[in-house]
Amino acid sequence: MKCRIMHESPGRMRIHAVQSRMTPAQADILEYYLRDLPFVREARVYDRTGDAVIRYGGTEAGITDAGAERCREELMAALGRFSYEDEHARALVPEHTGRGLERKYEEKLVFTVIGRGLRRLLFPAPLRAVWAVFRSVRFIARGLSALRRGKLDASVLDAAAVVASLLRGDFATAASVMFLLDVGELLEEWTHRKSVDDLARSLSLGIDRVWLLTEAGEVLTDVRDVCEGDRICVRTSHVIPLDGRVAGGSATVNQSSMTGESVPVPKTEGGYVYAGTVVEEGEIVVSVTKKTGSGKYDQIVRMIEETEKLKSGAETDAFRLADRLTPWSLFGAAAAWLLTRNVNRVLSFLMVDFSCALKLSMPLAVLSAIREARSRGITVKGGRFLETAAAADTIVFDKTGTLTHATPCVVRIDTFGGRSETEMLRTAACLEEHYPHSIANAVVEAARKRGIIHKEMHSEVQYVVAHGIVSAIGGKRALIGSRHFVFEDEHCSVPQGEEERLAALPEEFSQLYLAIDGELAAVLHIFDPLRAEAAEVIGELRRLGIRRAAMMTGDNFRTAAVIARSLCIDEFRAEVLPEDKAAFIRAEHAKGRRVIMIGDGVNDAPALSEADCGIAVSAGAAIAREIADITITADSLRELVLLRRLSMELMRRIHRNYRFIISFNAGLIFLGALGVLPPAASALLHNTATVVTGMRSMTNLIHDESGRKN
Repeated sequence: MKCRIMHESPGRMRIHAVQSRMTPAQADILEYYLRDLPFVREARVYDRTGDAVIRYGGTEAGITDAGAERCREELMAALGRFSYEDEHARALVPEHTGRGLERKYEEKLVFTVIGRGLRRLLFPAPLRAVWAVFRSVRFIARGLSALRRGKLDASVLDAAAVVASLLRGDFATAASVMFLLDVGELLEEWTHRKSVDDLARSLSLGIDRVWLLTEAGEVLTDVRDVCEGDRICVRTSHVIPLDGRVAGGSATVNQSSMTGESVPVPKTEGGYVYAGTVVEEGEIVVSVTKKTGSGKYDQIVRMIEETEKLKSGAETDAFRLADRLTPWSLFGAAAAWLLTRNVNRVLSFLMVDFSCALKLSMPLAVLSAIREARSRGITVKGGRFLETAAAADTIVFDKTGTLTHATPCVVRIDTFGGRSETEMLRTAACLEEHYPHSIANAVVEAARKRGIIHKEMHSEVQYVVAHGIVSAIGGKRALIGSRHFVFEDEHCSVPQGEEERLAALPEEFSQLYLAIDGELAAVLHIFDPLRAEAAEVIGELRRLGIRRAAMMTGDNFRTAAVIARSLCIDEFRAEVLPEDKAAFIRAEHAKGRRVIMIGDGVNDAPALSEADCGIAVSAGAAIAREIADITITADSLRELVLLRRLSMELMRRIHRNYRFIISFNAGLIFLGALGVLPPAASALLHNTATVVTGMRSMTNLIHDESGRKN
């Protein structure tokens, strides 16, 4: 690609593509190509100007000047190699990016405004009158349709205002009213489409690799290399990456993201599964029927549009209030006519309505909050979850991977029965590599650091949620999991004479027990460091109105007690099962509390579903992210404080909008009824206030992480 450097500073470059015109599709290809470069931290392409702003290397990324210069040289080489026809670059672009949608509605809005201006400048008055009458047909038909259905809504009020203006011969006022209604409808449609588009893209899978079944066994493969007819293996807690039919095995699948079903659905051979759903329990082989990117976005869009998941309670209340106020406006207009026989006073009721401002500003406020949250590393799946986050008074934390870091490490391995430490770590890693939980990742990483190769040497693995893994190695039953699972559920024994060694093991670490053929083989000690910001975050949440903080963990009581004391947790439960976490939240509900649950693992899924607002840490299990209402993508709990502040500011904005819209429009109606304001002035002030309220609703709620507002 030919390009010209427009501006450059250390670690930042602005370039201009030397071409006549850049399409939205080309801008997407270039942007995702640049983002994929390992030394590029951030890239943004502007299709209208053909410019791209690129941040790379530099001192901000901890790179020396010499390293930054190498990054610059590599960037220039990458730009020189780039082509819009490059298949690799095109494959990086998601199915939908939102750029095309933005362009479509920007152009619609511009053409609407320009068309209005040209008609006023170029059309003579008689032609403008004919145009106003022609345009009025759509509004009048819509009002009559509502009346036929027995509804008195905003469309009836709009039609009445247009008809009243036309009957008075005031074609300019009628045209102005219809123009502002068109703009309002366009903004409302844009808001809705953008909300759905943002949410659909936030639910995209983000799966890079899958277990592909080949003649040589299971092979970890790039999902983009999977073709129709290939077979992939999907196990407990994994997201199904591609549509297909079950070719083997059985599992229960959570399909709520696609079908809205709240209960997991059993899937056996011959059943159909959808991309984006999650295997809650079991293991299946899927014969792929659709390659990656084929139709998932449209399926999600249909699912969102068929539910009320997106709307907050405040939005729904605003829409209902707007419709309830319409009959009163019509009643006021009728009363004004009966009492005064003055058309201007009648129009004062018809020209000013509450519907437009309420139905425009509330969705814009919620959409803006969701957008702002996403820009700060928080993905929200619907406005009502922000409302819940603002109203909650109780917060429940999972421990591992949530209050502690999601990257624990193996710090010690004790073997039993004379077994080799290397072989035991090899066996543990071989079993754990199939389950992407923080503890499993720690075991696999420990083997990698020691240079231990752990090829598949076991039979089918079975994951027992919140307990451990069962398989067979060399014809012997192999188990890895909690102490309760190994000794109490599976009744494994300790090698003779080594009971005291087991009893003397340190208790300050989390422990993973490996048993082979019914006998304890090794204990892996996991160091799970507490997040440095955890205490500060909990304290800040209390200052923001959270009255009660609790912690749930499957870890041992002693470890949990130490963490609870250090964080001033009000209540904690240790050695709990998934159903125990959900039961605790149900008990909190019974006490009249509104609960936020934060977790990252498979065993947190029931509690996340049970909570009023479930929040998942993005580094955790796929099923947790799938079921959760909100996902924190940053590796910090400080985003919880940010979320709480943002949601509270959203509710304050909504209530301010309510008060302003009701009081301002009521004042306009009152002044118009007294004859102080003519109808045209009332309409102008009403529509100006509507636009101003809508624009204000689109501004950021908070300025920075300290919580200062704009």
